[in-house]
Amino acid sequence: MSSQEDTKYVIECENLVKIYKTSDIEVVALQGLDLTVEYGELLAIIGNSGSGKSTLLNMLGGLDKPSAGKLLVNGRDLFKLKDEEMTIYKRDTVGFVWQNNARNLIPYLSAVENIRLVKNINRRRGGPDNSEELLELVGLGSRKNSKLAQLSGGEQQRVAIAIALANDPKILLADEPTGAVDTKTSNEILDFFNRLNRDLKITIIIVTHDRQIAKKVDRVIAIRDGKTSSEFLRRKSYAEEIEQIGSLNTHSEINETHEELAVLDKAGRLQIPREYLDKIGIKNGNKIKLEVEGDRIYLIAPKEE
Repeated sequence: MSSQEDTKYVIECENLVKIYKTSDIEVVALQGLDLTVEYGELLAIIGNSGSGKSTLLNMLGGLDKPSAGKLLVNGRDLFKLKDEEMTIYKRDTVGFVWQNNARNLIPYLSAVENIRLVKNINRRRGGPDNSEELLELVGLGSRKNSKLAQLSGGEQQRVAIAIALANDPKILLADEPTGAVDTKTSNEILDFFNRLNRDLKITIIIVTHDRQIAKKVDRVIAIRDGKTSSEFLRRKSYAEEIEQIGSLNTHSEINETHEELAVLDKAGRLQIPREYLDKIGIKNGNKIKLEVEGDRIYLIAPKEE
């Protein structure tokens, strides 16, 4: 078994496949996805509905099992974990923040009681109750006795983050964490994720369909049709600008802040966006002409006979 000492990756996915089967239908949600995530990284995963991003998050969280491939998280092979080991993994390794606060919080409990409930259920050999400290960490120490209805959408999400941190997880997984709040609150939540990542050195993975959110992180993974299609890496010039100014231009497009790179799998395959193929006239069929010239590879539409 690998460990943090002999690998820099907290997550390693290789040729990951997930197939959902019913009596009369079979749906392939992931089709050979490859992904590595380093310890302490803040990462966004983007993709349209049905692309497979939430399926990936559920497998990382131990809520769903892969059909084939390789999936290592914090040195553990999730394919080999027995039910009891998987329960321990979900308790100790990952924290989850859902878009729907009804899945995060119990409405008739106060903010601090919500956190304390989780800590009591998962208490490790009589560890200290730091529920109030967690609320202070997310900036809600003064609202500890407030019920769900007394908190704004952003405050509810902060309580949800405190709950996700209750067992000191190695990885924080957030599924559309800003989907139910306005733009101002969304930016505040994302800035808070950045502070958590910086101060606690915790690995954070945010799944979203919103490319504006993606600009808040250094690395963005785009998933299309169940595969890793491209990565967006923050441009060095823009990173320096953030450091000097201290904030992002929220009106700019992600292509202004990040450089997009296509992802090759180990067999040398890549996904070419449909809009690119349309521009060179690839309408039907699956054939394309390749030419190498110097250090460039050209994709050319074959001439019709």
